Amino acid sequence: MRERECDVAVIGAGTAGLAAYRAARAKGARAILIERGPGGTTCARVGCMPSKLLIAAAEAAHRARGTDLFGIRVESVRVDGPAVLTRLRRERDRFVGSVLDGVAEIPEDDRVAGQARFLDGHTLVIDGETRLRFGAAIIATGSSPAVPKPLRGLGDRLFTTDTIFEIPDLPPSLAVLGLGAVGVELAQAMARLGVRVTALDSGDTIAGLTEPGLVAEAARIFSDEFTLHLGARVEGAERVGDLVRLDWTDKDGARQSTEVSHVLSAAGRPPNVSDLGLDTTGLSLDEDGMPAFDPRSLVCEGAPILIAGDANGWRPILHEASRQGHIAGENAAALVAGRPVEAPETWPALAMVFTHPQAASVGAPFDPEAEDRIVARMSFADQGRARTECVNKGGACLWAAPDGRLLGGELLGPAVEHLSQILSNALRDTLTVHAMMDRPVYHPTVEEGLNTLLSEMIQRIEDARRG
Repeated sequence: MRERECDVAVIGAGTAGLAAYRAARAKGARAILIERGPGGTTCARVGCMPSKLLIAAAEAAHRARGTDLFGIRVESVRVDGPAVLTRLRRERDRFVGSVLDGVAEIPEDDRVAGQARFLDGHTLVIDGETRLRFGAAIIATGSSPAVPKPLRGLGDRLFTTDTIFEIPDLPPSLAVLGLGAVGVELAQAMARLGVRVTALDSGDTIAGLTEPGLVAEAARIFSDEFTLHLGARVEGAERVGDLVRLDWTDKDGARQSTEVSHVLSAAGRPPNVSDLGLDTTGLSLDEDGMPAFDPRSLVCEGAPILIAGDANGWRPILHEASRQGHIAGENAAALVAGRPVEAPETWPALAMVFTHPQAASVGAPFDPEAEDRIVARMSFADQGRARTECVNKGGACLWAAPDGRLLGGELLGPAVEHLSQILSNALRDTLTVHAMMDRPVYHPTVEEGLNTLLSEMIQRIEDARRG
């Protein structure tokens, strides 16, 4: 067996792993990057980018069908499924290729291909061929799609978020299990491309929204495009000829069944940690085998090991993975050099869903029991710019402290990808809603809707002060 040593071993060459490797090297550490493949990052290969390519095609079809609202007559719209998916993969492969080109620039001696497993808190073995001693290690192994037990015998009738972008043509019908960000995005996109979609979720939320009014509004909006069932629990699934029959119970406990050509499991992406041998490291592990770690420094309890990105399951979003990788890389180098680690403040929570209308959650989560919050709401129904473009659906909700400090919010509407980033930056800068109002907002823009909401919040704060 080949014997090697390094200061920092980085397991995984995705967004977090690449950032970690580069940060460790920049701090002077001898770093080795280990990748079992296929590489290219989750975002570029099976996540953010291919899903947005599908959404873009679906939005083009949807807008073409809706031009009558503007007095523009389009006689017919035909979706060429193979062409849609061919373009998706071509552009997806371009994004992946850019990532792989970056990896190829890393010195060959710093890269090891294979499956890494811990032998102890300072040693890895890779594919049974290389033993690597390290001063500190970073787990950046990403995540993989979960497949609920009832679906595991469906063979090629089952898609996951890793496989759906490889299909040669659009399916005639599709059941989507899970209405989180990925599930609801793909459900709407497929429906707009002409697929008959039924979406089921065992919970009572959609697209990460939890504020009851926005959840109800989202259910109303999305159910106009595909069949939607919240509180639905799948009990069984079997192939029946060319179809799949799902047996499930609805929110009232009544037994139901649905027949579709294919099923998409969008039930989350658990971290890839089960085959790393973490039980040999001395780390503090929970009942699911996840190590305890500090979300600021990313250092795990019990060994000089850090965990970053989707692998820690804390905030599985690209911008967080990139920042966490950088922090982990610098802190791993610090551990090896005997320097104190850094524990920078975490960024405000920010999650987006690129449906139409878009959805986002920012900052502290909604809490109906909180008594020290002031809540304000607004609707996009009559917002000027949104109504002009016939995208006037949804609403927004903010919550603030009695002194006006913004705490968080949820949004469902047009241009939410921009509005939520304004809110996130305001939270990062600890602005009050009064300070936010003292900012220029151009007319006519959807951003004016945010000012409407801030005005409502200020009025509620003033009312509360007057008692």
